[in-house]
Amino acid sequence: MTYDVVVLGLGYVGLPLAQQATRAGLRVLGFDVKPGVVTALNAGRSHVDDLTDADVREMIGGGFRATTDETLIADAGTAVICVPTPLAEGDGPDLRAVVGATEAIGRNLRPGTLVVLESTTYPGTTDEVVRPLLEKLSGLTAGIDFHLAFSPERIDPGNERFGPRNTPKVVGGYTRACADRVAAFYGRFVDTVVRTKGTREAETAKLLENTYRHVNIALVNEMARFCHELGIDLWDVIHAASTKPFGFQAFFPGPGVGGHCIPIDPNYLSHNVRSKLGYPFRFVELAQEINATMPDYVARRAQNLLNADGQAVHGATILLLGVTYKPNIADQRESPATPLAGRLSALGATVMYHDPHVASWTVGDIEVARTDDLEGAAAAADLVILVQNHREYDADHLAGVSKRFFDTRGVTTAKEAHRL
Repeated sequence: MTYDVVVLGLGYVGLPLAQQATRAGLRVLGFDVKPGVVTALNAGRSHVDDLTDADVREMIGGGFRATTDETLIADAGTAVICVPTPLAEGDGPDLRAVVGATEAIGRNLRPGTLVVLESTTYPGTTDEVVRPLLEKLSGLTAGIDFHLAFSPERIDPGNERFGPRNTPKVVGGYTRACADRVAAFYGRFVDTVVRTKGTREAETAKLLENTYRHVNIALVNEMARFCHELGIDLWDVIHAASTKPFGFQAFFPGPGVGGHCIPIDPNYLSHNVRSKLGYPFRFVELAQEINATMPDYVARRAQNLLNADGQAVHGATILLLGVTYKPNIADQRESPATPLAGRLSALGATVMYHDPHVASWTVGDIEVARTDDLEGAAAAADLVILVQNHREYDADHLAGVSKRFFDTRGVTTAKEAHRL
């Protein structure tokens, strides 16, 4: 075969995977249904935060190429599905991209091929959705004619310490032979491979990881509300609790949760439990309720800060600092800044933003005014809200030049700042 692997979906998961495989000497083909993405990558231009244009050019030098031609899938020994699974109506995963990628593979599947699903989804997807489609379209049988496995993506955009190579890779095979094959594949370019009993265990492991974070973030977000009312500094509480060398892991409150994983993935598990077993996954549903209302809570706190000085939020100018879901990247998926801006606008505020990573920002159908004059805008605004603490921000200094400064990330020490 011409290629060792074809990666279907060249986004924030697929492209770093393709990069790591290319660096390990594998012959890698990238497949995407978006012609613009393919054209840009083949020209050496990256659209992913964690890869630069130079990284993409290095990949091309190593033999990587991108295509929209699905017939080339037949030339690869392994096919890895890395397409998005957004939330569908009813809180289940939208599997249209997974189905589309699976159908493309099925139409071009050859005996001996390994097919791996990496897209996050509910337990049973590999066996109940992917396998039947592959078998129907190819006439081949999983575990006999071709190998099938699930391996959850663990990409953390902006993480400078852990990447595709040194983050342990969980794998679950449809059969023992499938598990052997997928472990051998990832073992070529990942330091540690962890096997599960099967595909469902691997699928559920991903959801447990993110549900754990979702629930604990909700815990401290709820504590932030009553600690504020009781006059308790929660940030100091977390610092003190963190000194315990066992039995505690620090989680921090914020204006909401963003990205693909935390606000979305646990809902797949909750939806699966409700639809298959008929009862709720109460921890997840409560955590979702708490975390989803944090932007509204921040807006109310902002309104109260203005009211305390006799100023109405209606007509006030509010500057939001950082509108991405994580610091130091451009990714805005599910960013809490979006519902926060919408709520403040609904209260009559004039909302502006500053973000060194975001050139333009639209909330609903309205493009939010952007400023490049950080200090000038901070000094002129009636209220500055630190939504995301990018490394470019000196929060204490900005708090000092602002009329009012609301820190939702707990990074300030200046007495002028109000912390969540």
